[in-house]
Amino acid sequence: MFGLSRRTLVGYLYVAPLMLWLALTIAYPLLSTVVLSLQDIRIIGTEGSFVGLDQYRAIFASDTFWSSAGRSLIWVLGNGLVQTLAAFIAALLLREAFPGVRIARVWIILSWIVPTVVVVIIWRWMLSASGGIVNYALVSLGVAERPIGFFSTSTSAFASVVLINAWRMFPFMTVIMLAGLMRIPEELYESAAVDGANAWQKFWYITLPGLQPVLFVIGLLGTLISFNTFDVIWLLTGGGPAGGTTTLPVLIYDTAFKQYRLSRAAAMSVVTGVLLLVFALTFIRLMSPRTDAQEAAL
Repeated sequence: MFGLSRRTLVGYLYVAPLMLWLALTIAYPLLSTVVLSLQDIRIIGTEGSFVGLDQYRAIFASDTFWSSAGRSLIWVLGNGLVQTLAAFIAALLLREAFPGVRIARVWIILSWIVPTVVVVIIWRWMLSASGGIVNYALVSLGVAERPIGFFSTSTSAFASVVLINAWRMFPFMTVIMLAGLMRIPEELYESAAVDGANAWQKFWYITLPGLQPVLFVIGLLGTLISFNTFDVIWLLTGGGPAGGTTTLPVLIYDTAFKQYRLSRAAAMSVVTGVLLLVFALTFIRLMSPRTDAQEAAL
């Protein structure tokens, strides 16, 4: 059949269900979004007229879109910095052998598996200006004269949401980083100690190179996951106050389901998807770990 061998045909038949599933769950929604972005549909189920690239021209001329894009960039950088630093410190601690280390390794993942709604409720209560435990501690210790409104201004709300989301995600990063640390042979550290290497030299010449593949995965996945975060921001602030926490995912939701501009939101989604795709391909091209053969060739 079509010049294919029996073995090749059987291979295609095995892969066909997966390809069909990917087409239904990924390809079709993507194509539908692109088609929707070329029309002017405001409410689900209504007919719309073809407007071409008008929706794209509108969003590129929108100050709200660009401010949200800039806020998304700051959001990703802030989350990446806090998550990576916290995960690295936690992974180094959990790598050591101390009583209860197995329990600690299991316990640290609990904050990640807790439902987002529960995390949001707990943190809103803890940071509440009226009776929150954080404000109570700050006032009792004399750090603050009066309770702080963590969600009352754009700056404080944005910083609070970044820290809360980083707290929720860093255990996942810790598990990945801990797995990378456990793969580094202990003999390398013992040999370095015999040669007189100090702690910094061990970290720079053994730990960091050994973690390069893991850091690559964390950098790529962490960026994509953080950029697309919607639930934490929406549940905590709804994009406020005064749009201070409105990132692109929040703006897309607000445009589609509060302003009733489905096609405009679809155009934003397409632009966001293209930007993330360009980032992913560039990141893979520039930052992917090199093999020894590649390094020798260079």
